[in-house]
Amino acid sequence: MATFTSGGLEIAYDDIAPTGEAAGTAVLIHGFATNRAEMWRRLGWYGALERKGYRTIALDLRGHGESAKPRDPADYGGAALLADVLELMNHLGVRRAHLMGYSMGARLALQMALAQPDRVDHLILGGVGGRILAGGHDEDEGPRMTMAEAMAAESAEAIPDPTLRGFRLFAESQGEDLAALAAFCRASVAPLEAADLGRLAAPSLVVAGAHDALIGDPQDLAYAIPGARLTILPGCDHFSAIAHALYKGAVFDFLEGWLD
Repeated sequence: MATFTSGGLEIAYDDIAPTGEAAGTAVLIHGFATNRAEMWRRLGWYGALERKGYRTIALDLRGHGESAKPRDPADYGGAALLADVLELMNHLGVRRAHLMGYSMGARLALQMALAQPDRVDHLILGGVGGRILAGGHDEDEGPRMTMAEAMAAESAEAIPDPTLRGFRLFAESQGEDLAALAAFCRASVAPLEAADLGRLAAPSLVVAGAHDALIGDPQDLAYAIPGARLTILPGCDHFSAIAHALYKGAVFDFLEGWLD
């Protein structure tokens, strides 16, 4: 396991070089309650990128996987997570990279593309839609258990919301630190404004499952990003989309210019 230090915390990562000259460098950012090994290695992304000749870099975000797991919300938040990604690229001497994030990782990828546009070559946003934007949540939702409360609940059976229960069970199956994940969720996160996304210069691809009920309309997000492409994966929900062969096909078509 390779590690580096960011903000005083040890962050785990993989850096996989292809055989021969690299076609480019891809930095992968996983979603909430999972890790680099589950999302990218086990589901075939490492192998697919290596076969296509890409240098592949993936980290475990703080609070996840093999990285440090502080339990103070002050150690999390968008600025801290963004600093981890930037520090990893600096640590490895990577000036620019294709940036791919899924779900929470896609939000972080968007933040990076806005804050550091000269570091992002192509931007790939998976498992996100209109709800990621400020004002994009359902207005008629009443009070409900939060993700932080679900992570801190006495047991999964005590969580009435099936989606939150599913995240809790998934986190447990991955051996994640529930207290750290609860702290992660309690950190403040600045909203993403559609007007800000209009400043994005990197070529962008939005990918979402046709049956993903968690993200809102992915077309709303694609409309907000100048020139963004959109791929909808038939038959997929939020959890099954990432492993789908059509997802990989769309990503490589995008990177290789076939969607231009």
